[in-house]
Amino acid sequence: MTDQLKPESSAENRPHAKAEVRAAEAAAIRRRWITLGEVLAVLAVIISALTLWNNWSERHASDAVKNADAAKASARAGTLLLVAINSGKSELVLKPGSAEQSVQSQQISFPSALGIAPAETTGEPRLEAAWFDSALKKARSDAQMPDDSRGDERLPVIITTHFLVDGEPHEDVALYDIGYSISGRWLGGHSVTLRGVSLVSRTKGNHAQAALDARWSRLFPKT
Repeated sequence: MTDQLKPESSAENRPHAKAEVRAAEAAAIRRRWITLGEVLAVLAVIISALTLWNNWSERHASDAVKNADAAKASARAGTLLLVAINSGKSELVLKPGSAEQSVQSQQISFPSALGIAPAETTGEPRLEAAWFDSALKKARSDAQMPDDSRGDERLPVIITTHFLVDGEPHEDVALYDIGYSISGRWLGGHSVTLRGVSLVSRTKGNHAQAALDARWSRLFPKT
């Protein structure tokens, strides 16, 4: 009897084994899908984070470029360059090179060797030959320089300018050369004609006079 029941028992167990295999396979498939879903979810989070970072980076770079451009524009606006309009042989009208700048006042300082006080202007920037021509003629005579110019001569000055940019006050201290010509004879008198101005260098207020006197010494070594 025992031997006869064994085949039947084995046949009965086969469906159960197959069912268990199918169940295991289904479970494995579900685990694979769950694992794939988790991977996709993680990838989605990573892609989202990268997208957010990229957008932030682009905005940050754009803001940095805008800020740099604004800083450069502000620096340019705050840097003064004076140009001269020849309004007559004895006067030069000065104006800023940038239309954004508005000159409020100026002080023009002369070399110590000339022995003349600084000239000041308010609201009308200009250079007048009358401020320095007598002292300049004497300095040229003492240096035994020619009666007539051989091209444009140069007189160094310090110009301290207070100006506004968009309502904000600024100060510029710079060494300029005044271009001029001189003609005539010592007995008959000389005439000084102003030609223009040229920027030499920017300087600090406490070093300005020393820089001016040093340049004067190079241009007028015998005085």
